[in-house]
Amino acid sequence: MDQKIAQIIDSVVPVDRSLEKDILHRLDNLTKPKGSLGRLEEFALRYCLIANQFLPKDLNKAVLVFAGDHGITEEGVSAFPKDVTFQMVKNFLEGGAGINVLARHVGAEVKVIDVGVDHKLDDLQGLVHKKIAYGTRNMTKGPAMTRKEAEKAIIAGAEVAEDTIKAGKNILATGEMGIGNTTPSSALTAVICKKAPSDVTGRGTGIDMAAYENKIRLIEKALEVNKPDPDDPIDCLSKVGGYEIAGICGMILKACQLKVPVVVDGFISGAGAIVAKALCPEVSDYLFCGHCSVEQGHKVQMDYLGLKPILDLNMRLGEGTGAVLAIGLIEAGLKIYKEMATFDQAAVSPGNEAF
Repeated sequence: MDQKIAQIIDSVVPVDRSLEKDILHRLDNLTKPKGSLGRLEEFALRYCLIANQFLPKDLNKAVLVFAGDHGITEEGVSAFPKDVTFQMVKNFLEGGAGINVLARHVGAEVKVIDVGVDHKLDDLQGLVHKKIAYGTRNMTKGPAMTRKEAEKAIIAGAEVAEDTIKAGKNILATGEMGIGNTTPSSALTAVICKKAPSDVTGRGTGIDMAAYENKIRLIEKALEVNKPDPDDPIDCLSKVGGYEIAGICGMILKACQLKVPVVVDGFISGAGAIVAKALCPEVSDYLFCGHCSVEQGHKVQMDYLGLKPILDLNMRLGEGTGAVLAIGLIEAGLKIYKEMATFDQAAVSPGNEAF
């Protein structure tokens, strides 16, 4: 394993829970029946524990959208042509995509990172340039990436996360763009979560039944050709993964090292998260699951991560859209925790259950 990745993993520690009693005491003494704000209280507690702060600063939000292409698209696994990846990267930078709209809605910065788009994007203003290669190779014919390429993409994700956090962001959301990327995500989920490809493969962008059945066969073929080692997450990532998935993995590892919470989006982001957890079991302590994707493999990923989705809105767009919506609810929980008066402050008589 690359030494930079090993150093990050070795320095991730379980969340310190020493403030939990004091945080719960404050939550239970706000002017409301104990526990009456349900999961909003859970979000506040979880955020404070991750940040290791009794009264954390207001949220300063960013969504990191990693983009990469996939050689498997030549097999017809997507309803959209591969060129849509770079076209959508331009759309993100111009502020016209779904993630831009929802990020503006919750006040989050959008960062777009090219880790593996099969197009020359050097002239695009605002793009974070971390390209490792011009897309992965067709994983039905051999490894999608070399091990070194996969490690470089993990490190790239970690570098972007570190830069973003150093700039003052204290909560990150995962985002991605890559035509065909549900196929490697399904392959990774099958291997790491030890499931049959048919149990974790969905219709992605909306392919018909014939294409869906072919997609499953292609994943089975890729696993047979490459024989990824489930006990070696980077081997799995390099053989049947993607550059944007690797970038998300690195982003999560670095954020956990720096004790900054990450809101995981949908199925492709989930693939990056399960690779991160396979490398470093402690990462689950630092994650929120933004929403439950329509992709059937997403529930398998969330079970593996031990997370409960914040939202379930039948979404499957990706880009980070579900994650940034969820950030709004995490922020609501924190505002309740920080701004709501206690019984003493408001001179309100508490109920018996408040103690």
